[in-house]
Formats: sequence, structure tokens, C-alpha cells
Amino acid sequence: MQPAPFPLSPSLWAATAAPPPPTGPLDASAQADVAVIGGGYAGLSTALHLAERGVKVVLLEAREIGFGGSGRNGGQVIPGLKYDPEDLISMFGPERGERLTRFAGATADVVFDLIERHAMDVPRVRAGWIQGAHTPQALRIAQGRAAQWARLGVDAQPLDRAQVARLIGTDKYLGGWVDRRAGAVQPLSYARGLARAALNAGATLHTDTPVTGLRRDGGKWTVSTARGPSVSADRVVMCTNAYGGDLWPGLKPSIIDANTFQVATAPLPDRIRAGIFPEGHVTSDTRNLLLYFRLDHQGRLLMGGRGPFREPKGESDWAHLERVMLKMFPQVAGTPFEFRWCGRVAVTRDYLPHLHAPQPGLLVDIGCQGRGVGLQTCMGAAMAEYVATGDANALPVPLSPIVPFPLYPLRRLYVNAVVSWYRMTDGGV
Repeated sequence: MQPAPFPLSPSLWAATAAPPPPTGPLDASAQADVAVIGGGYAGLSTALHLAERGVKVVLLEAREIGFGGSGRNGGQVIPGLKYDPEDLISMFGPERGERLTRFAGATADVVFDLIERHAMDVPRVRAGWIQGAHTPQALRIAQGRAAQWARLGVDAQPLDRAQVARLIGTDKYLGGWVDRRAGAVQPLSYARGLARAALNAGATLHTDTPVTGLRRDGGKWTVSTARGPSVSADRVVMCTNAYGGDLWPGLKPSIIDANTFQVATAPLPDRIRAGIFPEGHVTSDTRNLLLYFRLDHQGRLLMGGRGPFREPKGESDWAHLERVMLKMFPQVAGTPFEFRWCGRVAVTRDYLPHLHAPQPGLLVDIGCQGRGVGLQTCMGAAMAEYVATGDANALPVPLSPIVPFPLYPLRRLYVNAVVSWYRMTDGGV
């Protein structure tokens, strides 16, 4: 039996989020044009954009809105993908590669525009993202990345060691680059804001309604639930990412559901806070086991990174992050750690988002790669356009078959081995 996922309630975001909109379980069978499975960014964005087109949409969420990665992530809104623009053109060709670059580059704009347009109660900042480089080679790559985006007209520039130290508040990086399109949000408040916007647009959202099966018969889909009632729909969009379990055959082995851990201090005293991210930037670095960190809207310093693949057993599972934070920011010593939490990230074989259509009328979105806030918001809008119009050009990546990771049953062993290797080769801080 699979262990229960780590609860949402211990997270910083659950403690500081805006209230959720009123939703409840599915208590009677329903009909819809489109059934959406999953109440995270992708599912909520799909439901919102379909409802705005006048499509009758019913969304089913197993637990609460934002229970998965959407309510647990670091809240950084970083445009782009793990690949640089030139890499995407090389992989997909000029036309599709440039289209994917534009799509990924606009993700932060879309998030902040949605928040404004729907007057969401979401604490946010948009000062830019700094990628700190931890080795000379990483610095060369990071500054080349800045040059690529700058050639496309993006407000991006390389940073030297002194600039990074001043803007972040630590001297542990050799330099880096800044992308001023980026920012940060309170991620659970944002998920709840999307839910409220979808409801206002006419979508129906049901929480505490686990989906247990999908069946297609005579051109209609039946979405069965653990509560008994079902939804009949012409189309189904599945947006469960790392929390989909065995709902669709072969989907779970197509990703590694890595665990990412985070800690947050109590609000920092003003004299300390003034020297950490003084201009409001957010950061992740170039390590293989990357670190990501920022201040929240109440002045807490939070840091995230990889932890055990298993679910946590106690506070000691976060101790490595606490040690790293104090090495990087010794000025916060004495400030207690107030929150510890974790969540799953869906990592694909090629570090790209995947779209699958394993049967007619079923669309599956999976693979956020740690860029989910902007990426999955925009993926939802793209999927809504595709479902409503049938235009495959609306999709940023081509539909692909579901392919399992090799030796998937051994994933815990090789993930733990890779993590151990990277911890040795990434170097200390």
C-alpha cells in the first residue's frame, strides 16, 4: 500500500493563504461537455478558460484545491523552461521551437495578468529571478543563457559576484544572471484565486471527490468517483501531475515523482531582512540538486531543495536545508524555523512537459519540472483552446505516446543514488 501523501496543513502557504472559495463533493451524477481531473494550476486554468468560452465544465479534485504541488511549491514564477531558446529550436525545429520559446517566455506575464484581471487576493512581487552560479562552468552557461534571452528582447543581463551578493544577501555564488520578467506569488492563494475565477466564469468544481476510473463508451466518457456518483462528458482533461496514482495505465511510470522539501523561518527582524533580497528578487541556482529561496510576503526566509524520496518521518528530514540556509545566510542564526513541508514534483525523461491523447477525447498533461506556476497556468489555457477548437497548433508541445522510465520499479534506488552523487559533486556552500 502506498503511504498517504504528506498533508498540506503544515506548510507555510496553508497557514497564510486567502480562504478557499466554497466547494463540496460530488453528491449526484452530472453531465458536462468536459470533465477536468485535478484541482491544481493546470486543471483550474483549463476549467477557467473553457468556462469563459461557454463550455460546460466539471472539475473533480480528490482532496482540496491546491492540495498537490500547486499549494506546496516555492511560489516562484519563472518564465522559460529547463532548456535555453537555442536548445528548443535545435530540438523542435525553427517554427515549433520558436513558438515554444514564446509560449514559455510569456508564462509569468499570463500569471500576473490573471491575478490583476480577476482581482485575486494573492500576495505577489515581480522584481525578477536571479540564477546564482556555483562553479566557473555554471557561470559561463548562466551568462550565455542571459545573452540568448537578451537577443530576443528580454530584460535579462549577466551579474558578477558582487552584484549577486548584494541582490541576494549571500557571497556563496560566483555570479549569475537576472531575468526581470519573473516574480513570486503566494502559491496556494493563487490556486484558490484561480478556483474562484473559474467558479465565477461558470465552471463547476467539486472537492473531496477522488476519481477512481475512466471509461469510454459510445463516444462518451464516464468518470467514476470514490463517492459513487459519476460525471458523463464528451471530453476529459487529466491534470494530476505527480498525484495521479494509477488512474490511467502506464502514466505513473512515465514520470519520477520526486520529493521537494522546504523550510521557512519566522519573520526576520527588520535589520536582518533589509540585507536579504533588498530589491525583492527570488532565486534558484545552478546545482544539479538546485536550491531555491526567497522571502515571503511577511518577511520569512524560505528555502527548498531535494529531500528523501520517501515521505518524511520527522524534522530531521529537513535538517540538511536548515544547515545550508545557515551556511549561506549566517545572519539569520537565532531566528527559529517555523515551517517544514514537502511535496511531489513530476519529472519527465526529457525534462519537458508532456501532453498525451491515449484515447479519443482524453487529454493528459503531465510534467511541471519545477516550473509549474507559470507553465501549468499557460498549459491549461492552451489545452482549453485545443479542446474547444480542435486546433493542435494551440498546444505548445506535440502530443506524444506515454513512455515509461527504464527500470521504473527501481526508481527509489537510482534516484537516491543520483541524489547522493550530486550532493558530493555539487560542492558545499
